Amino acid sequence: MNLSTSAPAARPGGQILADALAIQGVDTVFGVPGESYLAVLDGLHRHRERIRFVICRQEGGAAFMADAWAKLTGRPGAVMVTRGPGASNASIGVHAAFQDSVPMVVFVGQVGTDFLDREAFQEVDYRRMFGQMTKWVAQIDRADRIPEYVARAFQVATSGRMGPVVLALPEDVLVQQAAVADAACHRPVRASPGAAQIEQLAAMLARAERPFVMLGGTGWTPRACEDLRVFAEANRLPVACAFRYQDLFDNRHPNYVGDVGIGVNPRLAERLRQADLVLAIGPRLGEMTTSGYTLLEAPRPKQALVHVHAGIEELGRVYQADLMIASGMPEFAAALRGVSVDASAWTGSLAQARAEYEAWQGRPAIYSGAAAPALDLWELVQTLKRLLPADAILTNGAGNFATWANRFWPYAGLRTLLSTTSGSMGYGVPAAVAAAISHPERTVVCFAGDGDFLMNGQELATAAQYAAGLVVIVFDNGMYGTIRMHQEREYPTRVLGTELANPDFAKYGEAFGGFGARVERTAQFEPAMRAALEHARTRHRPAVIHLKVDPQAITPNATLDAIRNAGAKR
Repeated sequence: MNLSTSAPAARPGGQILADALAIQGVDTVFGVPGESYLAVLDGLHRHRERIRFVICRQEGGAAFMADAWAKLTGRPGAVMVTRGPGASNASIGVHAAFQDSVPMVVFVGQVGTDFLDREAFQEVDYRRMFGQMTKWVAQIDRADRIPEYVARAFQVATSGRMGPVVLALPEDVLVQQAAVADAACHRPVRASPGAAQIEQLAAMLARAERPFVMLGGTGWTPRACEDLRVFAEANRLPVACAFRYQDLFDNRHPNYVGDVGIGVNPRLAERLRQADLVLAIGPRLGEMTTSGYTLLEAPRPKQALVHVHAGIEELGRVYQADLMIASGMPEFAAALRGVSVDASAWTGSLAQARAEYEAWQGRPAIYSGAAAPALDLWELVQTLKRLLPADAILTNGAGNFATWANRFWPYAGLRTLLSTTSGSMGYGVPAAVAAAISHPERTVVCFAGDGDFLMNGQELATAAQYAAGLVVIVFDNGMYGTIRMHQEREYPTRVLGTELANPDFAKYGEAFGGFGARVERTAQFEPAMRAALEHARTRHRPAVIHLKVDPQAITPNATLDAIRNAGAKR
């Protein structure tokens, strides 16, 4: 690295890039090696004491790990993949990061500049490939501009509405020699609310009778969450969290009233529809959070709407809010701390909303009595409540199985939930690996479906290699459950393409030097979970619990037969 005023020494491009990563504060890179960027790996070798290269087993897993890393640390994730197939595999994680507004910088190998535009081996135009799912895509065609591009990539990824950036690295540029000074470390830029905006918000809140606060998005810090809690308590406000962001507010707090998204509590949905003021702080207000843009009508909601978001381009994009504020979450939450109004008009409704949330946490009626399956998934979550510490990190991919964690687990605060809003299957295992690597002192548990697990289950090898102790609970019902649910509703009894024949997941876990257990009845779960947690904690290896789930337990609200019968009557 060279930040001095003396003339810089010549270095190969790969070394310049590695030095730039160190200056940008990168201490962990997730990736799969490729010949297209061997010069960068050689450059990183000189920084091996300060920058760890986590060797993953598939580029999709690497990108998901970087996404989870960024969510947990608050710093941009870094990924390195090779050209063509490597970039294609990584694209699923790039798309997830874009939809979740997660800062990530992806370095992709590229053919040499002398081979460009010939459809050379594994050549792809990355500007066209990634253009719609990133904040910025660029190719570095000169070694002496590497520091400039890298600094800009981190600046763009972390400022405003955060998101992924892709830099393509032509192979010949990485071995070119250049005498160039290093750029300085990036400094994220965030807007702040104006005093007049906070005054207008306070006036709108003072006039309201049925206010509703919804939190979401990225960029939150522990201090921002604490400032928001103070504001909610001072004004006795009901607080809900957007889909997959339940960890922004302690679910055990009396002001917390539930999550808004897939499988929303009907009473909470109605409360949102009947609100006369919605304070949406951080969420994009996308399709999942708004139940297909029905809880809030587009473009002009019936409710008065205050929309706060870090990206000015997001404000007014779908919803024409009464008050739109471009701000970072820490800056906005700090400004709210001093806002206090007469809350007597809605004080009673807060207690009622909390009671409705607590009732929603009870055992689902359809699985009570004689209808209860041999393996009761509601009881499973109650067992986890007894066994796991409050700061446990729960991860999950996409599928109906995630409902049990989404609805019934009480997230205690920031950075206890890792998931995606994009519906990406295969996220949970890589996210759990990244969590266990970054926070080895914390308990990490992954909820995975049988189809979901096998999309990135190979990353248990990464967990074993880096002594990452985590527990994966695999919900095996022998099908792609979410798709089967829709299939039975729309085309009842005409099942095709959704059945799965699965391996013994417990033995799969053991194959990586981990722990494996098969659970078919409720009473078997607690001893298996205790043994799995002990193995992960003391042996620093992954553990897998294979749940044999009754296919009828497709959702907490309806059995598969009930969905099929309802579809047949339509």
